[in-house]
Amino acid sequence: MVYFVGIVRVLLGVTFLFSAYTKAVAPGFFEITLIDQGIAVTRNFAAQMTRFIIGMEFSIGLLMLLPFYTKRLMVLSAVLLSVFSVHLVYLVFIGDNENCGCFGEMISMTPAQSLLKNLVLFLVTMFVYFKANERKINVLFPILGSSILTFFIWFIIPIPDNSDFPFKKFSNFESIGRVDLSEKNGLVAIFNLDCEHCQDAAKEISTLKKELNQFPNVFVLFYKEGSTSVEEFEKITETKFPYALIDVNDFFDLIGNSPPRIYQIEKAQVKNIWDDSFYKNIKTALSE
Repeated sequence: MVYFVGIVRVLLGVTFLFSAYTKAVAPGFFEITLIDQGIAVTRNFAAQMTRFIIGMEFSIGLLMLLPFYTKRLMVLSAVLLSVFSVHLVYLVFIGDNENCGCFGEMISMTPAQSLLKNLVLFLVTMFVYFKANERKINVLFPILGSSILTFFIWFIIPIPDNSDFPFKKFSNFESIGRVDLSEKNGLVAIFNLDCEHCQDAAKEISTLKKELNQFPNVFVLFYKEGSTSVEEFEKITETKFPYALIDVNDFFDLIGNSPPRIYQIEKAQVKNIWDDSFYKNIKTALSE
């Protein structure tokens, strides 16, 4: 039984480490999730919270791999799971069915699914608590080590300055939900739904997508000026890209003299901007 409890304890620690890792590889996604869920008000505050949570999960996970203070760690784990679960219950109550961000973008889970996951982890935590033996070392070692690791996360995952990135405010797209464009490489198209040139550009992108292997992500920002709906645009062009609707101010800020305009983004930077010859320009850029 002692060995089995030790294995379960280690697996629980690995779960915390994996949770931290999935957030660390794409912290921006977790940041916008915190904002959308009403936990954080600003992106900067969300970035600070994200790094604290990542550091805390890494620290707890690493400590669980060691056979010291097991009961206290299980109590801490149970408290955290309970707090997170209360928030998840709220999200389920308001009908939020998007990825809750518990495992970042790597494993998409709705609040209801994550709540079930937390229940299983809570039961595992209680099992280890009642079955494990408490071994102690100088308490300064785990406290100091955890504090250093949590603090060091800010150096491992620095908060980027994306103030010049023109798409930082667009974080939710139909068909895929939350997304942080600053962490994506791909194309952002600015289309007017009634614009025939925009419809032709969408067709060119679709043709290229069929021709080229490993075509990048495509995100569309639609401006609705006339009577054409998104569904009608998609039917005319035979396309279906993740999209968001934008207002007139954003539309005119992002286009050139006239729509359409397509941006190529890479690592929170605008790599190329095209206002015409989309098929040729995109194909050339993707071949470089």
